[in-house]
Amino acid sequence: MPSIRPKSRRGALLATAALLSAALAAAVPAQAQEQQAKRFPATLAGHALLPADTLVQAPADAGPLFATAGKFTNADRKRVETVGSIRATSFASDPKVPRQTEIMLPVAGQAVQGFSAIVPQGNGEFMALTDNGFGSKVNSVDALLMVHRVKPDWQSGALQRLETIFLRDPDRKVPFAIVNENSTARYLTGADFDPESLVVQADRLFIGEEFGPYILELSRDGVVIAVHETMVDGKPARSPDHYRNGILPPVPGAVAFEVRRSRGFEPMGVSPDGKTLYPSLEGPLWNAAANGFENKDGRAYTRILEFDVASRTYTGKSWKYKLEDNANVVADLAMIDAGTALVIERDDSSEGAKTQACQGEAKPDCFNAPAAFKRVYKIDIAGADADGFVRKVGYIDLTDIADPDRKARAGQAPEGRFVMPHLGPEGVNIVDADHIVVVNDNNLPYSTGRTIGKADGDEMALLSVGELLRAR
Repeated sequence: MPSIRPKSRRGALLATAALLSAALAAAVPAQAQEQQAKRFPATLAGHALLPADTLVQAPADAGPLFATAGKFTNADRKRVETVGSIRATSFASDPKVPRQTEIMLPVAGQAVQGFSAIVPQGNGEFMALTDNGFGSKVNSVDALLMVHRVKPDWQSGALQRLETIFLRDPDRKVPFAIVNENSTARYLTGADFDPESLVVQADRLFIGEEFGPYILELSRDGVVIAVHETMVDGKPARSPDHYRNGILPPVPGAVAFEVRRSRGFEPMGVSPDGKTLYPSLEGPLWNAAANGFENKDGRAYTRILEFDVASRTYTGKSWKYKLEDNANVVADLAMIDAGTALVIERDDSSEGAKTQACQGEAKPDCFNAPAAFKRVYKIDIAGADADGFVRKVGYIDLTDIADPDRKARAGQAPEGRFVMPHLGPEGVNIVDADHIVVVNDNNLPYSTGRTIGKADGDEMALLSVGELLRAR
């Protein structure tokens, strides 16, 4: 979640989408010939929420900077110390008629923020990864990076935070200077890394990160063990926010990079045997030779890479995931078995239930761009074609989920239906042979997809999707 955008989008939202669409505007006759993925049913089996204003206290040894968070979120980026003095508006609202949220920055403490990844841990517990802060490197200096142990109560709808682990680098494994360089614990902040995906494996945490992009390897208690650079086709792949790209040219001009800002390792899965990680880029790579984004017949695609856990190296293998729309992104990946996976693919500019859509011109009391394309696909990696493109087996639509037993704890939808109307459904994982869990990044306090005028909280939706998981 770098740059100045929602944590998963961060600013220049529509401009970025327009740029990519224009760059890949070639005719797509092959699209009509592709086999369309089948839509499968999804039923809400449980729904739990954590309020948007949930705060935790920073560790005592973190220092006074972290007693509050959000001090650098003002439009001019100047420090603002007064708690609750900066008004936030939704990233997805029309800039001419912005939708305000009730959360005021800075906050007294550390905001739990939105969840960008979710990992089942047994006994009904999950590990949840907090996103980087307030949307960019420059405004997240006072936001600490965290992983939480949480437990939903599917009956009451409460989401309990059992434990918070603050990430830190006391052994100086990070290869560049961090915000807390001159300290002992060296707690990590949203100005250092943008954590987006999480794998919990034995005594390790592996985090897919966007700024580098990197794979962060940490102990279970949050201490950095290694920072793994990204290799694609045997060559380094870096974003504008990689520490090697941190120096701008003396005069305006192009800066060479391969991974577009905010298109790093949003998704990452792990093989059932734990031996292989599958980090995926959120969007297409830049192809310098072709002077454009990677695409086939005008359709953008992103890469799924393979990382060997034993050797801590990329194997050189990769697969291609074709986007349904050139402006879409992939938000998470979870392996079902050794050859198939779930992938969240979504648009990057819509939020809110269609029942509250604006009729005519945009207004602050309705959704000018209600949630449209928010899907979870099942893909066949083992059956990729000769060019490395995975097959989309089928999908569920997160904007139209059955809720016959009224499990929903929030939201407006037609009778018997449930909607995840958030700008960023960000995390997905397998719970059992019939169920998956999906969580949202609330871009605190910049997303208002659930209720007009209210910042989104953190939501966990337990979905019954047995037909999709078993589809071939």
